[in-house]
This record gives sequence, C-alpha cells and structure tokens, in this order.
Amino acid sequence: MILTTVAEIMTNRIPARSRRQAMDWSLVLASQGIEPVIDMSEESGWGLAVPEQDYDRALNILEQYRLENRRWPWRQKISPRGVLFDWAALGWVALVAIFYWLQTHAAHDITRAGMMDAIAVSDGEWWRLFTAIWLHADLGHFSTNASIGFFLLALTMGNFGTGVGLLSAYLAGAGGNIADWVLFSQGHRSLGASGMVMGCVGLLTSQALFTNGRRSDRLKFGLGGLAAGAMLFALFGLDPNADVIAHLGGFVTGLALGIVLLPVRRGTQKSVVNLFAGATFCILVVWPWWLVFSKAAIF
Repeated sequence: MILTTVAEIMTNRIPARSRRQAMDWSLVLASQGIEPVIDMSEESGWGLAVPEQDYDRALNILEQYRLENRRWPWRQKISPRGVLFDWAALGWVALVAIFYWLQTHAAHDITRAGMMDAIAVSDGEWWRLFTAIWLHADLGHFSTNASIGFFLLALTMGNFGTGVGLLSAYLAGAGGNIADWVLFSQGHRSLGASGMVMGCVGLLTSQALFTNGRRSDRLKFGLGGLAAGAMLFALFGLDPNADVIAHLGGFVTGLALGIVLLPVRRGTQKSVVNLFAGATFCILVVWPWWLVFSKAAIF
C-alpha cells in the first residue's frame, strides 16, 4: 500500500480511527480489487482515499467486514494467547435452571417424558437424545453440571464462536446419549448435561492438539492440552455413580467436532455463521420439547 498525506488522484475519502484500522481496511479493499491510498492529515486524521466509482462498493465491503469481525462485549480475553471467555454461556445456565424448576414445580412429570430411555429411542422417540440434556436428578446434580458446564462452555463458545460453540457442545451432549443408545439399546435410562460438559472438554482438547505455531511448540502445547483434557475427563467423567458411557461419548463427539471445525475456525467467528448456529440450537431445543409435550399431552 502507498502511504501519503494527500490524495492527489482519489476523490472520495473513508475516515479511519487509527493507522492500524486504515491498514487493515486497505488490505480488505485490496483483496476485493479496490486499490486505496492511505491518507493522513492533521485536520481529519487517518483515512482511505478510493476512486469515486468504487466508493459505494468500498463502503459496503467494509460494513460487511465490520459485521463479520464484530467483537461482542461479552467475549473477553483471559490470557496473552488470546483465549476468549464468553459470558453468554450464562444464558445456557439460565435455561438449564428453568428446566430444573419445571422438573420440581410442574404439575406433569416432564422428567419421565423427556429423560434418555434407550428402548423409547429405539421405538422412534429420538427427541430424548436432546431433551435428556436439560433434565437433572436432584439439586446437587444440577449444580455440578451448571457450574462446571458454565466455565467450560464459556471457553468453548469463546474459542469456536458463540453460536457455533454452543451448538457443537449441544450436539456432543446428544452424541453421548447416542453412545448410550447404541450400547444399551435393550434398556438404559439417564439424564443430565454432563455429556454436553464432557463435549466441551473434547472441543477444547482438539484446539490444543491442533494449534498453530512451531512444531516443537505444537507438540508441547498439544501434549499439555491432551493431558489436561484427560485429567478433566477422569476428574468429572469417570464417577462410578455417573453415566460413564455418555461422558465418554460426549468427549469423543466433542473431540471429533473440534477437529472438523478447526480448519475453518476463522469462519466460525463470523456473525452470520454464529447467528445460523444459534438459530439451529434454538430449533433443537424447542422442537424436541414440543414433541415431548405433544406426545405426552403435557400442556
């Protein structure tokens, strides 16, 4: 790019907040076939001068770039490596709390109607793979999953995108229930969000295993991430009183989803992608529960 103080040829100017923003924007426009000139003056500060015939298109390109790279205020960096903590995970905790309140206060038994039941799933009630994630056996079960799940889900959403991370963890939780269904198709019942929590561990482990950088750093960081993931799984997933198969299924599903997502991780941070993923998550919450209510006549 050309650094100049006077736009001699260009006729339209796009103001920028700083030199860095002007440089970033110039690269964005250049990638779209528009050659801007970086302009600096004491009166108007930094900016880009673009050909008059490209001015409107340049504004549209930069607006799209801004939308796709918007930094949401609830996503905060918590380490020099750029690890993000997404406070929007509190919304998931609130939703889990609502379902626990319904379990304990609703006139109808939504626990029996929505819990994971391998025989019922084999009979066509696939929605239990999802609805069981929102149900818990008691206050201690709910509190453990909500507290640990919040922290791990916030990291997952921060590093894979708010909507993408949430949807991926939710699918991993369903993957844990699928593991139960496949291995115990003749009879197994369970409930809880622990498969989803272990899915977050798998997703975060995949990030550590396939990080960028020098080979020695990748190996060190990858082994450290794998050890941390294994430790978390052993600590929270191997409780003899818990559903170990669902935990393992959630972890493996999360690991697989993370490996699939990592090559396109920059794309998963785009607003439009996260909005679509968030909408898909909402559908996979509402639709299964609508089927529970309609099939069990719970209204």
